[in-house]
Amino acid sequence: MSPDVPLLNDYKQDFFLKRFPQTVLGGPRLKLGYCAPPYIYVNQIILFLMPWVLGGIGTLLYQLGILEDYYTAALSGGLMLFTAFVIQFTSLYARSRSVTVERMLTTDILAEEDEHEFTSCAGAETIKFLIPGKKHTANIVFHSVLAGLVCGLGTWYLLPNRITLLYGSAGGTVLLFIFGWMTLCIGEYSLIVNTATETATFQTQDTYEITPLMRPLYIFFFVSIDLAHRFMVNIPVLEQMNQILHILFIFLPFLWALGTLPPPDALFLWAMEQVLEFGLGGSSMSTHLRLLIMFIISTGTAVTSYFIPSTVGVVLFMTGLGFLLSLNLSEMVFGFKHSVTGHRVGTKSKALPNSSEKQFTWKEYLFYSIVLVLALLETGLLHHFAGFSQISKNSPQAIVGYILMILFIILWILKEIQSVYIFGIFRNPIYPKHAQTVTLFLEKQTKLMKIGVVRRILINLVSPFAMIAFLSLDSSLQGLHSVSVSIGFTRAFRMVWQNTENALLETVIVSAVHLLISNTDIWWNRNLDTGIRLLLVGIMRDRLIQFISKLQFAVTVLLASWTEKKRRKSTTTLCVLNIVFSPFMLVFMVFSTLLSSPLLPLFTLPLFLVGFPRPIQSWPGVVGTTACVCADTVYYYQMVPSLNTALQSAMAAGSLGLLLPGSHYLGRFQDRLIWIMILECGYTYCCINIKGLELQETSCHTAEARRVDEVFEGAFEQEEYARVCSINEHFGNVLTPCTVLPVKLYSDARNVLSGIIDSHDNLKEFKGDLVKVLVWILLQYCSRRSNVQENVHKTENKGKASLIILPALNTSPQTESPEDTDSLNSENLDDWSDDVFGEEPTIKKGKEERDQLKVLPGINLPIPGSVESQRVGKHSAGTVTEDSLYQAVALGYPATDKGKQEAMAYIPLMEFSCSHSHLLSLPEEWISNCLPNSKVKEMSSLFPEDWYHFVLRQLECFHSEENASDVVEEIAKDRVLKDFYVHAVMTCYFSLFGVDNMIPSPGHILRVYSGVFPWSLALDWLTEKPELFQLALKAFRYTLKLMIDKVSLGPIEDFKELTNCLEEYESDWYIGLVSDEKWKEAILQEKPYLFSLGYDPNMGVYTGRVLTLQELLIQVGKLNAEAVRGQWANLSWELLYATNDDEERYSIQAHPLLLRNLTVQAADPPLGYPIYSSKPLHIHLF
Repeated sequence: MSPDVPLLNDYKQDFFLKRFPQTVLGGPRLKLGYCAPPYIYVNQIILFLMPWVLGGIGTLLYQLGILEDYYTAALSGGLMLFTAFVIQFTSLYARSRSVTVERMLTTDILAEEDEHEFTSCAGAETIKFLIPGKKHTANIVFHSVLAGLVCGLGTWYLLPNRITLLYGSAGGTVLLFIFGWMTLCIGEYSLIVNTATETATFQTQDTYEITPLMRPLYIFFFVSIDLAHRFMVNIPVLEQMNQILHILFIFLPFLWALGTLPPPDALFLWAMEQVLEFGLGGSSMSTHLRLLIMFIISTGTAVTSYFIPSTVGVVLFMTGLGFLLSLNLSEMVFGFKHSVTGHRVGTKSKALPNSSEKQFTWKEYLFYSIVLVLALLETGLLHHFAGFSQISKNSPQAIVGYILMILFIILWILKEIQSVYIFGIFRNPIYPKHAQTVTLFLEKQTKLMKIGVVRRILINLVSPFAMIAFLSLDSSLQGLHSVSVSIGFTRAFRMVWQNTENALLETVIVSAVHLLISNTDIWWNRNLDTGIRLLLVGIMRDRLIQFISKLQFAVTVLLASWTEKKRRKSTTTLCVLNIVFSPFMLVFMVFSTLLSSPLLPLFTLPLFLVGFPRPIQSWPGVVGTTACVCADTVYYYQMVPSLNTALQSAMAAGSLGLLLPGSHYLGRFQDRLIWIMILECGYTYCCINIKGLELQETSCHTAEARRVDEVFEGAFEQEEYARVCSINEHFGNVLTPCTVLPVKLYSDARNVLSGIIDSHDNLKEFKGDLVKVLVWILLQYCSRRSNVQENVHKTENKGKASLIILPALNTSPQTESPEDTDSLNSENLDDWSDDVFGEEPTIKKGKEERDQLKVLPGINLPIPGSVESQRVGKHSAGTVTEDSLYQAVALGYPATDKGKQEAMAYIPLMEFSCSHSHLLSLPEEWISNCLPNSKVKEMSSLFPEDWYHFVLRQLECFHSEENASDVVEEIAKDRVLKDFYVHAVMTCYFSLFGVDNMIPSPGHILRVYSGVFPWSLALDWLTEKPELFQLALKAFRYTLKLMIDKVSLGPIEDFKELTNCLEEYESDWYIGLVSDEKWKEAILQEKPYLFSLGYDPNMGVYTGRVLTLQELLIQVGKLNAEAVRGQWANLSWELLYATNDDEERYSIQAHPLLLRNLTVQAADPPLGYPIYSSKPLHIHLF
């Protein structure tokens, strides 16, 4: 990257400098890129100050004692409502009167887009510029009413007497009054006049005009606290909050401008996630719909528990609902419905390749039922019979607490030894040091897998029941419960199942604090019950983990900026400022942590802002619905089912560490990069999203991928004599290696074919081999075709000699008439259905038959091998005379003029000498004599009769015959059938090599392999028969692969080996082009091998690409979640607000520590560009 790469180019800098003041002020465009009349600015200032004027009227009347405060609010709100309607209807009128004016385009198109022509102070163009108006009519009314409410309540909120009562300072009142009204004016302008583009942008498009509601929403929140304080007197907490919020109110414009406060849609989703996770014990969900449904159900559970009068009943209710809501209920219901429907229909549905999710079985339903019953029994019995007392060192609850501490230590140890690094720093001595193959790795990992099974049993069965015992023995549940008890214990009983490991940590901390602090007068013991203590510990645990991750990310950004030599001069100042003002940086991190919002590094430089809170997924769209699909997507599509299975084992064993929603993992194999994100977690299940990054590596992509390889090699490919407990050399990287996964996928090998495809000897052998492969493919095709149509050919007349019309070898070709040729091809050749999987070939009737007789008067050609014929002329049905046959036009020969049909060439009558030859007869339209007689005779000598006989004996279409060997021998002696194949094979052979039967060049090989045949006399004839064309192309490709294999593996010894080789190509290989649609189909069908020929123009060499399906090891590491969220937050700000979409911008350049380019790629489109993104995949963790 050049050090001169700007953060923003010149145009974007000007654009940003115009947009940012507009955002700060809420919409007024006071900085334009062109000269505008003064009234444009004056009008905007008047509209901006209008709410203050209307509110000032009411304030003045109140201060003079004319109106009460609530009448003042009503008056100001009513005036603002009327003004808002006037503004909106003025905009509607201007838009209806505006006329489109065509202008000549200037050279600066971008400037032209911004430029407006103003004719007068109140002209239509002026009004449209000042007041763009609303997209939806309903919003005209809604936003106007909202503007009236904001102005009325804002007037009430900022009454001077009210502010003086709060602070008792006249100077403070003046400041709060002036700057408070500035905040109100900014909110009103954005709502009713012109909406500014917000730095906190969540959706890429504001379809429903939600953005104008953002600023009034926060104004309403501040006013609501003041109203609560007015009507709920003698509550000191409300008074203190009101005082603080009045001061914070004047800083709202800065928070809006910096993008710290979220837009309404992001705020709604974030608030639901936070309440569901920390207040109700749930988990963030994989979709917004699931989140909303789960939030409503969980809230209803907490509310219902408050109204249950019986203590035993409420404990059983909390336990049962906590368990059920922690399960993957939607998938369980879907699986049950699917199984019922399947049994009803009586068919088994076959899973699609991407349907890698395991279906629920009756064993799993039985397991969940047993666990639920046991949990209810344990809770009910302990709560009913056990004695309750304050916790002490000898109480039953304390004893259970000791057991939980031991369990926590054991589980922590078992989890750490599953991963390659302990704490991400020290290499695990138990983990296999080096494993080149899957078999070797699995052998070395056997002990770890056994430990993983023990750990899973402890997590799924032992720990939940131990924690239920701890909660059931708590004295807080004995008496009448309060709101805090309902909320705290509803969360606690659910967390036991929803997130067992975190719940165990929280319970151990609460139990340890109980044992260490025995003084009951302390606030912790006196005012809080166990449920609320667990809730507070859970929030502190989550925020502490976030703070540590944010601190690591900030340090990594500082180090990345300092170590980047190309921009060290420009970033040194920022690094020094960060160090000098580190206390303020820590305050920013703490504030970001409290809000659970990303720490946003502006342009990925050490210039940190607090991003707005957003859902854990970071993006508004539905997971897995968008991706930049390309030809390489199919490789990820194929590997996902197997990867899903491997992830199931690794997650169940604990190899990927603690599973938390919002965690990110990166997998690497050859040129593939797999991005894995955890969306949702629950009892024995986990929901993930898998993304595939591009395979065509750019320079930035390659630089970061190389660092990923280095990180994984340092962890997984250590020498046997390495130190037992080495240090992670890449500890500062955002990627920490975890484990390797055995996955069934395609390995990609690319070879240079120099010395093979350009060898004269190889190309000479190629020509001979091609004839053999053509013979084998045509015989195999006809054999399979006869098997399908076997019943058709078993007629009453079986055993009689079959007749066939074969072109005479001594007949010279005649000139073609285009009209007659078209008639022959379109009418005569289509009379028989040659579909391999079709029904019995039939001759068309009616009009089609009459049309056919115009070309072939007096004759209908029989099906090869058939003795049936239609009634022709004077002859009776079932008979064919030689004279009529002699008058037929041979298939493949040019038709003569209609008036010259008596002068047709004499064609001798040919018949099969074997009655079974019809089983291998080629379709009639494949009989060709479009080549000169001399050329046919010349090439007929190349036909390998011994190979032809050998392949006949290997065919499997005669097994149903009693004397199969005798039948094969008779067919092999049938010279008519052999001549049939000679003509077809040699015509295809001639078409593949063109006019000159010379040794082909490598370029010729590549062109024909790609389906571009050279011109020849037979080319038009062959292209009119797509099925034969594809068979010839397939034979050519098989022959090329055979030539390469003979060079690399050794020569073919005999016919048997050659047959085995071709059969392997047919069953296990797809040989074609990467761009073919069948290439993708072969990958999805999981063909064991694929081969493609190509040419590298840069190196000037021919290349071969071989894909091999096998179980290989994918290296997986965990990413710093806060680093990902921070970089995605910057990406969203930079593209959606600053519109900095430059492909060479600084923030997308490669950096080995931050993995900046890969992180940008993994973002959801349209900001990112993964080539594959799966729908939410549910993994069962048993």
